[in-house]
Amino acid sequence: MSASRHQFALYGCWIYVWERNRSINMLALNFGAGFGILLGFLSSSWVDHGGDKVPMKKFGLWVLKGCGMFALARSMSANMARILMYHNFSGAADTNDDEVGAVAARGQLEYLRRNFHVIPLTRLVEQLRSRVPLQKHTVALTVDDGRRNFYELLFPLLKEFQMPATFFVVSSFIRREDWVWTDKVLWLAEQPLRSEDLAPNRIDHFFQKLNCLRPEVRNERISAVAAAMKVSIPKEPPSKYAPCSWSELREMADSGLVEIGSHTVTHPILASLTDEECWWELITSRAQIEEGLGRKAECFCFPNGKPSDYRASQLSQIRKAGYTSAVLARFGLAGKKSNVYQLPRIGISGKVDLLSFAKYVDGAEYYQGRLRSLLAARRPAEADLL
Repeated sequence: MSASRHQFALYGCWIYVWERNRSINMLALNFGAGFGILLGFLSSSWVDHGGDKVPMKKFGLWVLKGCGMFALARSMSANMARILMYHNFSGAADTNDDEVGAVAARGQLEYLRRNFHVIPLTRLVEQLRSRVPLQKHTVALTVDDGRRNFYELLFPLLKEFQMPATFFVVSSFIRREDWVWTDKVLWLAEQPLRSEDLAPNRIDHFFQKLNCLRPEVRNERISAVAAAMKVSIPKEPPSKYAPCSWSELREMADSGLVEIGSHTVTHPILASLTDEECWWELITSRAQIEEGLGRKAECFCFPNGKPSDYRASQLSQIRKAGYTSAVLARFGLAGKKSNVYQLPRIGISGKVDLLSFAKYVDGAEYYQGRLRSLLAARRPAEADLL
């Protein structure tokens, strides 16, 4: 084992020190050290497994799961909740990276049924507010935007598994006033003569640039890209991006399994708005949802949901607007010290296979992140000693 691999193992043991102070059992040492050693070996690209070339990262996950490390991570993080974040679903055999296939979704719900307790987000928030210990192995499901594929594909599975979820909807989208601007960009990226900015390896950067713009400037930029491609963005969204109807939302809410939350009126990046514009988005979206459903909308979801996408003043506005909680797109687990207006979530996309899903929800990804942070923090101190 190289020095760097020894180093990973050593830093992995630090997790044990932390967790021992929280009364976690001695197996935490094995978890930290095992993770550290594995991270060192993951510097390789491929491994030969029965004559087949398997990506080293995937092989490493098999080893960790087979050795019980995922189960150990689940046990160590039992008192923290996972809030899962979904966007799109597809019934097709071949799915895009932003779509979770129906077969994959079924496998994920089966995994949750075996290992976790899935509860409504509002109940999780009540537990966090009360400061009482969370129910062990708690998960809340959330889905963003308001697309009809939630109703067509995930809702039947929720009924079959009797699992609740929170559906965050863009109210102007449900009212069919316009479709979500991010979906317009994704639709443009699917066209034969797409702009180079929309290539798979560049589209994330393009979204980052759009997120920094005022809504009217952002929309002009999207229109300019469409014009350069010589295509017209449809007035009505294609079926893949179609919204739910109010009657479908009411049906799901009446089932007792689906809570409807606000995702603003027009899906702007809040940091790109003035506080007055933000306030209008917050109160108008909630009013439109409550009028359409005849029931309260208690939870809010930040568009895009990264730390740079909102200001402290807007957090205060969310509370004043009457919301009881808000969720982000920042990775993490929720615990007793979590701010209920900045709840982290775990993003699940079409790129996440069942092995990776287990890594995320069991907590292995969480502890790996802590280990990497420890290592990154240690390096400057070591450099000072040289």
